[in-house]
Amino acid sequence: MDLLRNRRKQAASTEPSTKPSLDVTSISSLSGSASPPEPWEEVDISSSDYARRRRELMEMMVDLRSMGADALIALPSVVVIGGQSAGKSSLVEAVSGINVPRDSGTCTRCPMECNMSSYATSWSCTITLRFGFDSNGLDLQKPTNVPFGRTITDRSEFEVWLRRAQAAILNPNVPCSTFHKKTIEELRNIKNTLKFSRNVVCVSIEDPDATDLSFYDLPGLIQNEEAEIVALVKCLAEHYIEKKNTIILTTIPMSDDMENQQSMSLARAADPNGKRTIGVLTKPDTLGTGAISQRRKWVEIIEGRSEEHTLRHGFYCVRLPDDAERAQRLSRAESQRRAAEYFDTTSPWKDVTDRRRFGIPGFVSDISRLLIRLIEEALPRLREDVDALLAKCTKDFDELPPPLENDPQIEVLGRVNAFCDTFKSFVNGSHEDKRLAQRNRALYAIFKRDIRGTAPDFRPFNVPEDYVPLDDTKGNMTLIERDSGVKVMGIYDIRRVIQEAIGWELPNNVPYQAKANLIAQFTKLWVAPSERCLAGVNNVLDQVIDTLISTHFGRFKVLEEYFGNLIRIQVDICRTRAQDAVKTALELETATPHYTQNTHYLHTLRERWLAHYKTVRSRPSMYMAPVFSPMPSRRGSPELSEVHSVLEVERDEARYDYPTPIPGWGVSTGPGGTYPETPGAKALRALAEAGYAGLRISDLARLLPPDSFEEELVVMADVRAYYHVAYKRIIDHIPLTIEHALHHALAKQLSQSLLTSLLTDVASGPNFSERMKELVSEDPSIAQKRLMLSTRKERLLNIRRRLMTFSNSI
Repeated sequence: MDLLRNRRKQAASTEPSTKPSLDVTSISSLSGSASPPEPWEEVDISSSDYARRRRELMEMMVDLRSMGADALIALPSVVVIGGQSAGKSSLVEAVSGINVPRDSGTCTRCPMECNMSSYATSWSCTITLRFGFDSNGLDLQKPTNVPFGRTITDRSEFEVWLRRAQAAILNPNVPCSTFHKKTIEELRNIKNTLKFSRNVVCVSIEDPDATDLSFYDLPGLIQNEEAEIVALVKCLAEHYIEKKNTIILTTIPMSDDMENQQSMSLARAADPNGKRTIGVLTKPDTLGTGAISQRRKWVEIIEGRSEEHTLRHGFYCVRLPDDAERAQRLSRAESQRRAAEYFDTTSPWKDVTDRRRFGIPGFVSDISRLLIRLIEEALPRLREDVDALLAKCTKDFDELPPPLENDPQIEVLGRVNAFCDTFKSFVNGSHEDKRLAQRNRALYAIFKRDIRGTAPDFRPFNVPEDYVPLDDTKGNMTLIERDSGVKVMGIYDIRRVIQEAIGWELPNNVPYQAKANLIAQFTKLWVAPSERCLAGVNNVLDQVIDTLISTHFGRFKVLEEYFGNLIRIQVDICRTRAQDAVKTALELETATPHYTQNTHYLHTLRERWLAHYKTVRSRPSMYMAPVFSPMPSRRGSPELSEVHSVLEVERDEARYDYPTPIPGWGVSTGPGGTYPETPGAKALRALAEAGYAGLRISDLARLLPPDSFEEELVVMADVRAYYHVAYKRIIDHIPLTIEHALHHALAKQLSQSLLTSLLTDVASGPNFSERMKELVSEDPSIAQKRLMLSTRKERLLNIRRRLMTFSNSI
């Protein structure tokens, strides 16, 4: 007994300065933390300030884990891992003073949390089942702590109660009380629902001879089992040891090489620098006297001289009871005495200077002190983490829609009216979101460009392909986008069209049908741009409608689906009517008669084009095509990025419609400012001096000699002039038709149609109020999220309150 007493004094003494010793002083302590009393002071350790604070810290950690705090924040903890036959169970028994189940194969199939307190006058134990996961291993919103059985006061009963508790964990659908009276043999024969579980058996031990400590004992790592079971056990260990506040105790049998231990591999992966891993070497008595090199290697590791195996807190070596000694049911004191005698009398262990590295007392004392310091250091960070989680949880909760408080009927009608009013403002352009109007204006601008690209390509020459296009009467504009259906037509092409249309007309009368055929060539090209424009507008409308449906009805999925279907039905009805209206508008231009009352504009354009064609024919060399090929026309689906080309067309058309400048002396004025006097301007000035005032450039063409293709030139001018008249009609008519037949018609009829459909549907049902409640029934996912956040918030508040309670007690 004197030998054991000396060993205990060594375990409680201040730590030596040898390199691998447990560096508890390297972990900065918080202000107010008490240092443990020196062992030679004659004081009652259990009633000292340090012991009180240690007890309070341990109790707080137990409370926090029971609240499920370890699933939210990284609580400081100690985790014991090791392979089968590594001595892990014996280590747990030696530390805790209890007997754990031992069977062939894998016995422990769920984590065990062991909380030891020395603040007691006699030994007792209680077991609690903590269910924090469902049967699929997924987190529960709120952990449940279920007391299991009565308080145990006889150590010999503990093993069977631990087996019962584990069986209850592995069979979560069976009432826990079912297992209270099961015998060990009955428990062995039970076919468990689960092979392993992440739920925890919590063991609270009150033992006056114990050291205050808390740790997790995990199922032993296995290799000779089904791949699924091997992976489950490995993942469970990885889950526990990956947290930065976890002290990893890995058991290593000295009968095997350390490199073969899976527990060390997992520890290195989780803690590459070895800052929080502690090695516990077991079975030193299995090394024979002839294993000299092995013993020397282990001594180097224990003394911290091994370069291959270095841990910040080093390694401990323990000698644990073998099967024969366990059968004798030796007391804890006797087991520790025998271990101390072995290390003090056996080479090479007796020659190691740091005696704290041998035996359970020094090991447990150091681990307890390290855990206390780790908890003290982590407290401020834990409070910060809880506050951050609580702030985020509150924010997420506040962002959820509140539960419905209005009468369901008022809620439904209010949302319908709000949707219809918002859509009307979109259509009218008065809403702050202008996307419907702006995107449609862009589509209409593209439509205008496409129609402009269908202009007749008349070139009054025998071989028209050898000359440049004549896209305006001043030669200032060339179309960037030309419809691929437009044919280049020369003077002989026009003559052929006239001849094919001749019936019984008198001489010198061009058949009307010839001009109608030429007009039909460009008006038939207007169908495709109109359809593309309508399709683009429909796409924009669908996007706006979907957005508004989600905004106004999305909170209630049933309501969103119900009114979404009704709204889309009305959209389809108006879309069909708009398509018919566009078709009718196109028929006004594509079918006969070709008519206009805008005769002044038509006559002006006819005279300009006729003069232009005559002038061009008189100067063919000026209009020869360049040697390089013209840019090929491109046609594709309209994009908003193409609007810039439309603006170029509009600019050139503005230049085209500008009146002929009045000639001046030496310079002329126009939209571009002043420029040198042209030959045409000089001619007009000379004629004005001769008394022929008021003439324009186009009038000069009359001075040219008669042309043998006069009829063809007139037809060209007539058709080209009518194109411009019809072009200006269609580029307004189609957009206005779409707006009124689609958007405005939908906005006008939507409210009445929705309310009528709603009332008809509700009236046909058995219960009006129940149908309304059904429509505004909350989305189950939102209700579930609200419940989850509410539970989480309550959980965090309890955790925060517990942390603050301890802080205030300091």
